[in-house]
Amino acid sequence: MSRFLTSIVGAVVEAAQELRIHRGRVILSLIGVGVAVCALTSMVGMSSLAAQAQTESQERFGGRPATLMASAYGTGSEQPDAAAYITAVHALAERYGITYVSQSGFGQQNVQFIDGTVPVQATTVDVPYGEMHRVRLDAGTWFEADDARRLAPAIVVNSAFWQRLGSPPIDTHPTVTIHGESEITAVVIGVSASNEWDTEPQLSILPEGAAMIGQAAGADQNSGQQPGQLPQFEFWVPNADAEAFTARIQSDLRAELGDAYGVDVFRNDFGQSGEDPLLSLKLVVGAVAGLILLLGALGLINLSLVTVRQRIREIGIRRSFGATAPRVFFAVMMESVVATFVAGVIGVMLAVAVVKSPLVEQFIGQGLVTEFPPFPIEAAILGLVSATAVGAIAGLLPALVAVRVKVIDAIRY
Repeated sequence: MSRFLTSIVGAVVEAAQELRIHRGRVILSLIGVGVAVCALTSMVGMSSLAAQAQTESQERFGGRPATLMASAYGTGSEQPDAAAYITAVHALAERYGITYVSQSGFGQQNVQFIDGTVPVQATTVDVPYGEMHRVRLDAGTWFEADDARRLAPAIVVNSAFWQRLGSPPIDTHPTVTIHGESEITAVVIGVSASNEWDTEPQLSILPEGAAMIGQAAGADQNSGQQPGQLPQFEFWVPNADAEAFTARIQSDLRAELGDAYGVDVFRNDFGQSGEDPLLSLKLVVGAVAGLILLLGALGLINLSLVTVRQRIREIGIRRSFGATAPRVFFAVMMESVVATFVAGVIGVMLAVAVVKSPLVEQFIGQGLVTEFPPFPIEAAILGLVSATAVGAIAGLLPALVAVRVKVIDAIRY
């Protein structure tokens, strides 16, 4: 065992010495490999960042895995009792230990701006909604439990709404007038981040605030706060138990509300499909990265063959002094492996610097990422393994050429 380890260490040291002697040629031959490894590792790292951006974008729309949507409706002439339904939902959540539960109602409110009254899309939510949907704020704060007791309802608006107000500082407690069944002054407490294409004003409001305002005149509202309507609720439950919670919530609510009501519970997040939404992106990235690495490997094989042919006489002399064929084979191949491993380390370091640079993160994230993932360790491992594999492949053919040359012919070369 010790003899075997000694042989390996000796071959590595010998390969390092040969690389030092021929460093000019080696550096030129390894530039392509280093660039290929850097490109491969960078693309894998950037795909991880793009996947995070897409995941967060989907979770802002449909909720985190697994988000269940529950809706109830009257099946007969009996008037739905919204208060009883809301009480039943919160009792169910407490019974099963579901921490994140929120109303999710969409409608319109008539908001008074400087240039007139404008119908604005309004979302009725509870405090946990912000965490469930990864709401990101550019200014101010998200709702807190105390906001439900405000005499002037608190609202969180998007950037388009805030800019239409003139972008006042949030710490000055800017207000707007909302025209519903009664005219209410609302206080803007936060500005949620939005995309460039999100140009229409929007607001979020707690159920207590929506009840104070009432229904906007002429609006087709489904906020769940109007008489005769039942609000929709979202439950954030463990992804592995999504099916079990779906059945429990549906059966418990039906039992609580009685036969006069129908209850539907379904998954609202994008994890319900069971398919990888980024599969096509990963396939494209893998194909391009593999092509880049293949081109680098072909270039290195060509240069390695030329190098070995130039060293035929040196190899013949070493064989004449007792170097065995396996020792020559291993030494020649290890030269490529050691060189490409070093090139791989440099390429991975460059890839980490590129992917984690603020400019690249902002460009790939497009303002959608709030939790930038660390550089994926699998990308670094892939880069190093690929570089080592390329070195082994590139050194295999030259090593075979080296051991097949006859000693006497090599000396005369």
